Amino acid sequence: MTYSTLIDSASFADERLSLTIPDDWMQGRTTYGGLSAALCLETALRTFMDLPPLRSATVAFIGPAGGPVEGRARLLRRGKSVTYVEAEVATEKGLATRCVFAFGGARDSALDRTFTPAPTLPAPEECDLLMPEGVGPVFRRHFDSRLAKGARPVSGANEHDIFVWVRHNDRSAETLPALLALADMPPPAVLPMFTAPAPISTMTWMVNVLTDRPATRDGWWLLQSRADNASQGYSSQDMLVWSRDGELVIAGRQNVAIFF
Repeated sequence: MTYSTLIDSASFADERLSLTIPDDWMQGRTTYGGLSAALCLETALRTFMDLPPLRSATVAFIGPAGGPVEGRARLLRRGKSVTYVEAEVATEKGLATRCVFAFGGARDSALDRTFTPAPTLPAPEECDLLMPEGVGPVFRRHFDSRLAKGARPVSGANEHDIFVWVRHNDRSAETLPALLALADMPPPAVLPMFTAPAPISTMTWMVNVLTDRPATRDGWWLLQSRADNASQGYSSQDMLVWSRDGELVIAGRQNVAIFF
């Protein structure tokens, strides 16, 4: 089921989003994390339709989710320029994902600069697939992913900094929740260091959205994941997203549990 078809299948009544997660959006025993975060954002946007642009999201992946799920959102605070909304996705077994979103209107400022330019890398059409077809978690089939720089997952490399071109195979997936779903797609930055497959699980994810209306060409986004460390079964990593034209649109950070 494509991303757009899945979102269109959701019902929204009494300020609750309801849908069923199909098997092809799973990552092991739980829903792909990017989709879970996107569902929280979709719930927030449907519940409060007068929100300013999204500026930040803090995501906690608390428990597994699959099959029928329900999204709920509540207003935490509406200030003069910033509104905070909490949203969650739960199953009949309990809470799966909880997000706190900060929405804020634009303000005049003396500062208007990007301090992290996009790297010069081959275009997506010039890059090979990140992983062979049929390899990796099943949700990968919904994305076209090309390795621009770095090593492939589970290759025993020393590298812990990867750049990947990614786009939805569903070309109509152009909403902000769809971008949030895509932004979590690259494997953890330390996965190329693995010498054999092993479980991984993102625990927390913080995302800053750096522009009012993120947009790109031909659906392609350049994603970077760079690990700061890996120790005691956890890894901390920075994540960046640029448009195809080199505009930095997302800056994020994750804490990932690794079982290797």
